[in-house]
Amino acid sequence: MRIDVHAHYWTADYLDLLVDLGQAGAAAARGIGAGGGAELEARLRLMDRAGVQMQVLSACPQSPYGEDGQKAARAARFVNDQYAGLVQDRPDRFGAFAALPMPHLDQSLGEMRRALDELGMAGVAMNTTVLGHALVDPGYEPVFAELNRRRAVLYLHPAGNSACSPLIGDYHLTWMVGAPVEDTISVMHLITHGVPARYPDIKIINSHLGGALPMLLQRVDDQYGWEAPDTPERPSTAARRMWYDTVGHGHVPALRCAIDSFGADRLLLGTDFPYENGDTFVRAVDYIHDPQIDPSAARAILDQNASALLGIG
Repeated sequence: MRIDVHAHYWTADYLDLLVDLGQAGAAAARGIGAGGGAELEARLRLMDRAGVQMQVLSACPQSPYGEDGQKAARAARFVNDQYAGLVQDRPDRFGAFAALPMPHLDQSLGEMRRALDELGMAGVAMNTTVLGHALVDPGYEPVFAELNRRRAVLYLHPAGNSACSPLIGDYHLTWMVGAPVEDTISVMHLITHGVPARYPDIKIINSHLGGALPMLLQRVDDQYGWEAPDTPERPSTAARRMWYDTVGHGHVPALRCAIDSFGADRLLLGTDFPYENGDTFVRAVDYIHDPQIDPSAARAILDQNASALLGIG
């Protein structure tokens, strides 16, 4: 089954809750094709054109994060109920990852239980940072422990915070460069802190081919021993415990590098809808069929890996 694991969905009502939560930038996500009604129907037509049978929806990077725990919990509950309703209406076309009201642990663990046990969602989605803090900060360990206990899927997406660097944010590079930098940093945090080894039953999906990690894998293997000596296993071993979506903007050399670095069995189809829309959306699927990609690898990436990981199809 052809499943797109990197697809966004935000209604105006949800974005209003985020603005009230203090996320003024959420308003920029309005009207870009990710909503309901006519936008949803256009999405389905585009999925049909590209041969995508199902999308697993996520709220990232418009996650319900904020200092006000009550408002964050309300926004998380709202979007998860909204996603569950859409999945119930169109179970043949949509799944969904649950949003959590981070950094509020009690509310997040409670919403995780509700979303996975009552709403039957496909896993959990989180940003690569929580209000500027790394996911591997010790305070977030209960989230990883609960995900591991549940053998759950964890999908990670950049927060869009320019990796907290003015050299990125002040120079108009937040998404062109900053997003894959966020991916790279987040994956390396997970590796150097031993998350894939300590929580082996979490099925972690990283966005955008893992950022720059495919090109850096030998470098980090060579250098982790003196720079991060507490890393519990070779970074390349830890990297291959996780999964990566194929959002690479149609750049076949990047896809080839990820296949060579991680193995085709660790890659899952992703489109980054609605940021890749129209012909660009179709390209996000079709480039995996490029003649430079082994046909058996393309079949696994497009039609087998996500189904097996998510237990769908």
